[in-house]
Amino acid sequence: GNWLSPDDVRIEGSEKARQAFHVTSGDTVTIGAVEKMSKSKRNTVDPQDIIDQYGADTARWFMLSDSPPERDVEWTEAGVEGAWRFAQRFWSTIADPANTDLGNVGAAMPEGTMSDVATGLRKISHKAVDTITDAIEKFHFNRAVAHIYELSNAIRKAAPDLRGGGPADQWALREAMGFATQLIAPMMPHLAETCWQHIGGQGLVIQAPWPKADPALLVEDSITIAIQVNGKRRAEMDIAKDLPNDEVETLALSQDRIIEAMDGKSPRKVIVVPNRIVNIVV
Repeated sequence: GNWLSPDDVRIEGSEKARQAFHVTSGDTVTIGAVEKMSKSKRNTVDPQDIIDQYGADTARWFMLSDSPPERDVEWTEAGVEGAWRFAQRFWSTIADPANTDLGNVGAAMPEGTMSDVATGLRKISHKAVDTITDAIEKFHFNRAVAHIYELSNAIRKAAPDLRGGGPADQWALREAMGFATQLIAPMMPHLAETCWQHIGGQGLVIQAPWPKADPALLVEDSITIAIQVNGKRRAEMDIAKDLPNDEVETLALSQDRIIEAMDGKSPRKVIVVPNRIVNIVV
């Protein structure tokens, strides 16, 4: 009837064949259901154990990514390992030997043509600055972490195309890496400082001004709207924002899935709600 701490228990076997025994006495121990960590149930995990095995940055990242401050953290080995793997991926993206020249990129945007990939990455990185800054200020750390994952993936995907591009492309990549490094700094300061030095950041990242998003890059040029036939969602399409209703109607009626759903019938009415939805009545 007594709760035992993880250090008091020895686990043998795996999956359904698992058995637990008391480390000192050897008595059989009942394995209960997975529950939230609680001191009364003695199922807490000492953060020092995580730090010793994975490092302080990983421990902080896991705790902040798992739950918002008002909820208890549910510790899992897989969760900590996932946080550790992200730290390794982030470092490998920044420290890639192919990024050596990025440390020489200047602060000002160079003149010249910027590729669509670079322009797209700039939009993603500036939106990330905006959303992550807002999440941190509201103590929504798990949301901030989720957006950092998205930014990191976008950088990793775009980097091979931009490293070998022109000066403007390389500048856009360096800007995105700088933003990402600053955005992880409150949560993984040791990794951030190392990355900051690697990409040629001046001084310490913790002393650098917090990045600011360019309002012009936060504006959506295109949007995705749903298309319904008789009130049932049948398709969606990407259109330019604020496209005239008649053009939206024409595009909606030309979609293959809509033509199929209409089954040769003519529309009695087409209702266009600008930038939101198209409803076709047949």
